[in-house]
Amino acid sequence: MSVVAEGFNAFETPNQPSGVVKYLPDPASVMALIRSGKLKEHVLLVRGGTTTFLAPALSMGSTAIITMSGAPESHLGILSREFQTPCVMTAQLVDSESRYVPGETDDSHFEEIVAALDGKTVTIDCSDSTTGRVILQD
Repeated sequence: MSVVAEGFNAFETPNQPSGVVKYLPDPASVMALIRSGKLKEHVLLVRGGTTTFLAPALSMGSTAIITMSGAPESHLGILSREFQTPCVMTAQLVDSESRYVPGETDDSHFEEIVAALDGKTVTIDCSDSTTGRVILQD
């Protein structure tokens, strides 16, 4: 097991859910995952902390969230605390120099994270008060 990404922790929790990362780029992909009956098998990866279309998945018991931008004060940060869903925000790959900068980051940054995480089995560690970690299962 190794830490593959780190970001802001939306809230501190000892829960360490695991699952296969599923990138959800739009509302249709969220609804398809919910309809599949396999929501709880996945750690949800979305582009931003303002991704409001993820709310139905939270209300149906999603296990964990990774965002590629956003802060704990954003929409998903607030909802993750309300639903007690571990959430790593503005995740950055530990082996990459690419970092999210509001208003300056191009799509290649997000594409790199999706390529590294989508389909991989991970554990989310939000036990630290400020830093959330995405741990790749070997």
